[in-house]
Amino acid sequence: MLKQLTLFDNPVEGSPDLKLSRSGTFVDNMSLPIHRWFRYSAGFAASWVEEVLLEWRIQPGQFVLDPFAGSGTVPVVCDSIGINSIGVEAHPLVARICKAKLLWECDPIQVRSFAAEVLKYAQDQKPNVSSYPQLIQRSFDTEALATLDSLKSAWSSLQDSSPESELVWLALTSILRPTSRAGTAQWQYILPNRTKKNVIHPLLAFQQQVETIKSDIRCMQARAKRSRAEIIAGDARAFASSMPQKVDAVITSPPYANNYDYADALRFEMTFWGDVTGWGDIHETVRKYLIVSSSQHSSRERLKASDLLGSDAVEPIRNELAVVMDQLAKVREAHGGKKPYHTMIGAYCRDISLVLRQLRIACKPESRMCWVIGDSAPYGVYCPIEKWIGELAMAAGFKQYHFDKLRDRNIKWKNRKHRVPLKEGLLWIEG
Repeated sequence: MLKQLTLFDNPVEGSPDLKLSRSGTFVDNMSLPIHRWFRYSAGFAASWVEEVLLEWRIQPGQFVLDPFAGSGTVPVVCDSIGINSIGVEAHPLVARICKAKLLWECDPIQVRSFAAEVLKYAQDQKPNVSSYPQLIQRSFDTEALATLDSLKSAWSSLQDSSPESELVWLALTSILRPTSRAGTAQWQYILPNRTKKNVIHPLLAFQQQVETIKSDIRCMQARAKRSRAEIIAGDARAFASSMPQKVDAVITSPPYANNYDYADALRFEMTFWGDVTGWGDIHETVRKYLIVSSSQHSSRERLKASDLLGSDAVEPIRNELAVVMDQLAKVREAHGGKKPYHTMIGAYCRDISLVLRQLRIACKPESRMCWVIGDSAPYGVYCPIEKWIGELAMAAGFKQYHFDKLRDRNIKWKNRKHRVPLKEGLLWIEG
């Protein structure tokens, strides 16, 4: 099959157009150049980030920080308008994706040439699909996996740490889900037991993605001269010592305390590349470097409520937090799963406090911050997350905060056990 298709001879019919995303705070960035190179669910709209920076009148000589950089929305936006930025990301694969997106300075023709070499080399590779874990084998047709394996082997043999090499790695990584027959649940969990109808052949998907990257590089280079971003692959709870510069502004969205396992979101891609072999590897490879936001995390670390409440990091909210944690500890006994939400919430607040302390060190005295956040109600017990973060920010040395609600969440209660209205919005922190 590899020899029956030739890449890059002609433009790809049906390739995505270069069009701007609609304005708003929570929209899909997948229509925007550079941003669309990888679909990562956790994030916010690039157009909104640019609006905030313009409103704040951030100048080219100033620095913007995102301590939860994700796949790079803030750094890419800053590059596009000529502003310096720093991103911190603890998830190793997500940090690599973020860094790859910032390689837009390279020659697009060289990216295309490297991809063509990968394809040519792949034609002589002998696929070995049996070596993949069951998650991967169950998620692809045999022919598709054989093609992907040949491309992977070719890239591994040719990769030379060059920008074009890394961008071709990103192209291959980004087509894994579109070429898989497995369904995807909310927040990117892969579902091998559910099959989807629209599956793209790997060679066509690879061609489309490389062409998209090539055209987006040209688009970005027409707007900006060079990348002004630096990405720190590290823990947001301990990054200040790695900062090259104090910052003037922070735009970020931390993990929500909603029991979503951010470490598991890209297990599919990490398994394909051999970074992990199964779910059991995720904690040591990824999760322990992230702030606690899921019961899986707090359970794996065997956290104790007394230790969490005894931490000086939660002292400003200790009394209120203790009441909520006690409620959760009691409520969990009535549930079959008995999930340790009480220690999850305690650890989440502790970790957010540690991040805020790092931010106080990293930020200039007159800095501004905007956090996109949502509250939480595990087992139906309400947690005023925005209030707690605001108070922890004040205790860390920031001067004031206020919260603007953007939308309601958890209000369509059909077939739901917990009917506690939630909200999502912007937490503005000054000083």
